[in-house]
Amino acid sequence: MTERCSTPQPTAFARFTRLAQTTFLAAIAYGAALPITLNLWVNPSVAGDPFRTNEPRQIGDNTEAAFKAVFQQGDYPAAERYLQQAISSEPSEPLAYAMKASLAYANKDLATLDTYSKKTLEAGQKLITTDKLRGNIYTAVGHFFEGAAILTREGTLKGAPQALTRLRQVYQHLDRAEAIAPQDPELNLLKGYMDLMLAVNLPFANPDDAIERLKANAAPQYLADRGIAIAYRDLKRYPQALEYVNSALKATSDNPELYYLKAQILREQGQKVKSQSMIQEAVTNFDKALTKKSQLPASLVKQIERERNHSIKQLNNQN
Repeated sequence: MTERCSTPQPTAFARFTRLAQTTFLAAIAYGAALPITLNLWVNPSVAGDPFRTNEPRQIGDNTEAAFKAVFQQGDYPAAERYLQQAISSEPSEPLAYAMKASLAYANKDLATLDTYSKKTLEAGQKLITTDKLRGNIYTAVGHFFEGAAILTREGTLKGAPQALTRLRQVYQHLDRAEAIAPQDPELNLLKGYMDLMLAVNLPFANPDDAIERLKANAAPQYLADRGIAIAYRDLKRYPQALEYVNSALKATSDNPELYYLKAQILREQGQKVKSQSMIQEAVTNFDKALTKKSQLPASLVKQIERERNHSIKQLNNQN
C-alpha cells in the first residue's frame, strides 16, 4: 500500500497477478474468488457451468471438476489431474487453459504460464465467433495472463509498459462482454475481483461499487462472498469480513484456503482490539487449514505456517 502513490498502476497490476489463483481458476485472488448451492453440481440443467442457472454453457465435465476441486475443496493436485483430462477432451474451453495458467503462476512456472496464457487468448478469440460473451471474457483473461507473464519475466519496472498495454486490452474486452450481458454472473465475478483489487490499491478509488457488483450479480455465491471478505479484510472492516468468510464456509466447508482467510481476519481484528481469544481462534483456523496442507501449493503452506507461528509469538508475548 505504501508503494501505490509512486507507481500505482504497475503496483496494482502486479498485486492483481497474485490474485490469479483465487480468481482465474474460476474465471480469477491472492489474499482472495459463488446463489448456487452444492446440489446444483448434479443438476443436468446446469451441467458443466458453475456460474449460470439461466442459459448455462456446456463448459465440460473435466473443467467443471477442476473448478470444483479448487474452489469447493481447495485440492490443487486433483485440479491438475482434471485439467490434464480437460485439455485433451475439451480443447475448445478457455476456462481450462486459464486455470492451467493460474496454477503455473502460483507455482512460479514461467514456461507453462507463457504456454497457457497464449492458449487462453487463442481459445477466447475463437470462442467469440460462437459465444461473444464468453469469448470476450476469456480474450480478456488471456491478455491478463500474458501481462502477468511479462511482469514475471521482465520485472515490474521494465515490464510495466507492456503489461499496462495488456491491461487496457483486458478492459476493452470486458467492456464488450458487459455490453452484451451486463448481469452475467461469470463476467461480474471476474470484473468484481478486478475492480476490488484496483480499488483497495489505488488512491481515491471507491471499492463500494465493486463490492455491490459481487453482491448483486456474481456467481457462484461462495466465490463472490470470498472476494467480498478479502475486500473487507484489506479495508480493515473485520466484522464484515468475518460475516462473508463465514458465509463462504457454509457452502464450501472443505476448502482449507477459507480457514486461512478466516484466520487472517481474526488475527488482524484481534490485534486491533487487543483480544487474545480472537488471536487464539485465528491459530485454530490456521491449524484447520494446515490439516489439508498436502493438497495446497507448497509456497502457500509455508506462508500459512509463518503466519501461524507469528500469531503464536503474539500470544506468548501478551502472556
